[in-house]
Amino acid sequence: MSTELADRPSTTMAIMFKVGSRYESDKEAGISHFLEHMFFKGSAHYGGAKEIAEAIEGVGGMLNAGTDKELTMYWARVPRNKAKLAIDVLGDMLFQPLLDPTELEKERLVVLEELKMYQDSPQEYVHSLFEQISWPDHPLGRDVAGTEASVRALTRDDLMRYLDEHYLLRNLVVTIAGPVTHEEAIGLIEPYLKVRGNGQAPPSFLPSVGNGLKPTVLLKSKKTEQAHIVVGVHAPSYMDRDRHVIDILNCVLGEGMSSRLFLEVREKLGLAYDVHSYVNKMYDTGVLGVYAGTEPRQAARAVGAIVGQLRRLCDEPVNPAELTKAKEFYKGRLLLQMESTNSVATWYGGQEALTGRIEDVDETVAEIDAVTAEDVRRIAKGLFGQALQLAVIGPFRSEAPFLKQIA
Repeated sequence: MSTELADRPSTTMAIMFKVGSRYESDKEAGISHFLEHMFFKGSAHYGGAKEIAEAIEGVGGMLNAGTDKELTMYWARVPRNKAKLAIDVLGDMLFQPLLDPTELEKERLVVLEELKMYQDSPQEYVHSLFEQISWPDHPLGRDVAGTEASVRALTRDDLMRYLDEHYLLRNLVVTIAGPVTHEEAIGLIEPYLKVRGNGQAPPSFLPSVGNGLKPTVLLKSKKTEQAHIVVGVHAPSYMDRDRHVIDILNCVLGEGMSSRLFLEVREKLGLAYDVHSYVNKMYDTGVLGVYAGTEPRQAARAVGAIVGQLRRLCDEPVNPAELTKAKEFYKGRLLLQMESTNSVATWYGGQEALTGRIEDVDETVAEIDAVTAEDVRRIAKGLFGQALQLAVIGPFRSEAPFLKQIA
């Protein structure tokens, strides 16, 4: 698909495959992410990592990728007159990768270092712990990059098999945003699309599972200057009719410096420097989480203050002024996002790849405007009627003080 933006000085091309860590077995955990790394290590016409990087950076462009739970995306942003270069590099990387055995062994070490780096960053790693208790013993509860054991065990044959099973044209969305017409976009892309696989449908993923009926605390005891906490619950998916209601609830709760969490936990109580909420949506599930970094001696109190704001959303409707502010915040951020060709390409392409349909900006704005205070309260009661799940990293010996706050 394409979005013609005639006045923009850049063109972004994004290639998305409907595959991610959710599709992996325990044995192959991290293979989507490992394969993403290997696409940058050499292709038929761009021999190695240096040649691939220089091709795009040589015109001032940017080349990157990301693996998530349900989607893997590769994108290049280049000056407006270099669109053909972007598709040439991306097309060659993705449809003619070398997967050189020597480079694979070197990149395995890089991925292992990435895993260690993440585990050494408690403000990041606490989110992985939260996913573990949100989806216990399930692919959604695993780190996207896998485990040290699974990454060490992956072979080139494993990567080749996974490539043939999932990196298929039927799993592919290509999107271009910039000063390129739709006809020009088709002409650029078609020569690079190559049939792969044996014609069979790609393997599917396991359905989401509940996270239990009891509040749970997962504590990783570690000597840190700050305690890092994430508390939350399962939330609507991106296919749910309430997908935009949860977005507005999230804005009221913890998006920005005028949100309830920021004003209460940081400004009024002084318990955290960083406190915010977020929503992640998937096909059949989602999660609403609240993160805070706080002085360890104040951590349990901070959890209590956060839970108080969750309960408040259930007990009283959002007043009209606050609801309007949340809607305008969301709509404004969406519109500002559309200034970048990169954001336009990934926003439209992601929708097509994951949902099979595209909701344009005007449709989204209309759905946001239609959200009522009663909608927000109804969703809040459903969300926070669930058992809260809490992940903590910090210098603590017991979960008990935290469990008391979420019980």
